[in-house]
Amino acid sequence: MSEPQNDSHVPSVRPSGPSKELTPALADAAFLSDSGARLDEDFMAVLENTNVHRSTIGCVIPAYNEAESIADVLTALLAQTRVPDVIHVVINNTTDDTARIASEYAGPHEITTELGEQFTEVFVHDIGKNPDKKVGALNYGYSLVEGCEFLLGVDGDTIAHPKAVEYLETEAISDSRIGGISAIFTIDDRPIKGLMAKFLIAGQRTQFAAFNLQNLLRGRNMAVLGGQFSIFSTNALRDAMRANHQTTPWVKDSEVEDSLLSLQIKSAGYLTKISPYARANVGGMTTLKGYDAQQVKWTYGAIELMWPGQRGDTKGQPFHPNLRLRWFENFGMLTNLFVRVAFLVLLAGSLSINAFVFSAWWLIPVGAAMLLNLRIAMTMRYRDRRDILFAVLFFPAEIFMWIRLGHFLRSWSRFLSRKKVDNWAMQAKAERGGGAGGHWVPLVLLVAVLIAMAVIWNVLGAVTQSSILWIGWPIVGVVTVIQTLLMFARLVRRHQGFKV
Repeated sequence: MSEPQNDSHVPSVRPSGPSKELTPALADAAFLSDSGARLDEDFMAVLENTNVHRSTIGCVIPAYNEAESIADVLTALLAQTRVPDVIHVVINNTTDDTARIASEYAGPHEITTELGEQFTEVFVHDIGKNPDKKVGALNYGYSLVEGCEFLLGVDGDTIAHPKAVEYLETEAISDSRIGGISAIFTIDDRPIKGLMAKFLIAGQRTQFAAFNLQNLLRGRNMAVLGGQFSIFSTNALRDAMRANHQTTPWVKDSEVEDSLLSLQIKSAGYLTKISPYARANVGGMTTLKGYDAQQVKWTYGAIELMWPGQRGDTKGQPFHPNLRLRWFENFGMLTNLFVRVAFLVLLAGSLSINAFVFSAWWLIPVGAAMLLNLRIAMTMRYRDRRDILFAVLFFPAEIFMWIRLGHFLRSWSRFLSRKKVDNWAMQAKAERGGGAGGHWVPLVLLVAVLIAMAVIWNVLGAVTQSSILWIGWPIVGVVTVIQTLLMFARLVRRHQGFKV
């Protein structure tokens, strides 16, 4: 589709001011926690403030082969109670019908919502082959909306709940210190077909829920302003660009462009927050290959930001406050790997010499893990039977943890090898069903290591075998006890009424 001559135009017609009907709309927000305590009263007061001015919001949708979802994305945006003032769909490197479908929405739209008459205009830009991929599309979109007060970034497969923009904007304009706010993300599992796809989506829903909950309980400080559905102050973007000598907000050097920008906004003196009410459904990975490629890219990029020193053009910032959660996640994954592998090795060794004695104490960490998974599932705003079963059956969550451990190992091995890999391209290829079966490598290596250890074990003398078991079991026991205590602390921690 050809672009309008004035494709950076921001509509002069502004949405009308908030009406008194805003307060009843807060019914969704006024739910109570299990303890009966109401959510953050200060934030409730912000939402109920009907005297705030209206801002200008420019929406940017980077779209790469989103023919299946782009219509739903645009429909959801046009159905918002607070419609963005302008919407730019930036299509890049696409080989499907994304441009044709999106062009059906192009042009002006007059919309009546509970907030009054609103006007927006949709523009579709097909920038063709773009070596910077999503980053290039985002920066192109920024150049079109930098005159607005806020940039709303929306992925081409993200379906926003009707009040998402309203909630994000209301909080953003309430505090000039806020540089960006992210919505709560989850995945709509209703359309998912196939056993493997349903299993992976259930795991990803739990993963999103745990991550969102951690950020909400940390004073709603968001470690990553996800590109799926986040609003940015353009003043904050300009200050971050100036501080880092950049001509664009997003840079192509990092595998996790949204994480790096979040760090830069925080370093520029702004707050990065997560909204407790704005929600959006994002696209999930339905194949092992696709999920592996996505997670390896994300984890690799996070490690690059965490690692001290300079790697290429990316400066590691190990003590940045936005990366504390990343350090905890990686240390937790390392501990989970050690406990599981050590337990399997010691169990096999004990059985081989008839020295294994079952103890019911070993069921305590299993029970704690199941209860913790169940409590996380219960915090989901739109949980279903599948989420509950994933938590309480133990084995689905345990298998999913082994899959995540494979991503963890592949990410660190790729990082430490210093091998230059285009993780963006590998993820795109995996999502199309291509690429090598690298996601099986950790399993193959684990089997190989276990076989090698079994061979070595059989050549050891009885005294040496007994000594290894005598030393090994207490070490695994101590680490497991510490893990269990940490799980118990998370289990009894108050969730302050938050729902993810």
